[in-house]
Amino acid sequence: MTDTAAKRVIKKYPNRRLYDTNESKYVTLADVRRLVLEDIPFCVIDKKSNEDITRNILLQIIVEQEDTSEPIFTTDVLQQMIGFYGNSASRLAGDFLRNSVNVLYQQQKNLQSQMSNALNMAPMPAAFTELAKRNMEMWQRVQESFFRPVGTVQPEADEKEKG
Repeated sequence: MTDTAAKRVIKKYPNRRLYDTNESKYVTLADVRRLVLEDIPFCVIDKKSNEDITRNILLQIIVEQEDTSEPIFTTDVLQQMIGFYGNSASRLAGDFLRNSVNVLYQQQKNLQSQMSNALNMAPMPAAFTELAKRNMEMWQRVQESFFRPVGTVQPEADEKEKG
């Protein structure tokens, strides 16, 4: 079982409801997604078996996001990922995906931090500052929707095709 001492514990009951023991209230998958976006450490424990099912809940959130917003994973990517299971390269594929997503995540955090610092430090006219803040908020919404689908045309290529 996972070390729960430093993590917020969410219990999943047999009726499929999630209960946040820190907040003493029932929560939804959207609430759990918010914990992820806010970098709040948590784990989900099955109340009946006492098993850590955090990974299963995270997969449910990904499936929900894939259904309700622009998907990240194309059919081809999903088929290729399925092909890795049971294959001798599955560990290598898992390590590669984990490292790639981590690099992308760190770059996103660095960009947000740099943009925030630039907005706070540079003396700008109020209208420009407001525009920059709105653009930053829009960028964060894009990031929160788990980036754009893998394999899409780059913005530069879009501009060349239009021109």
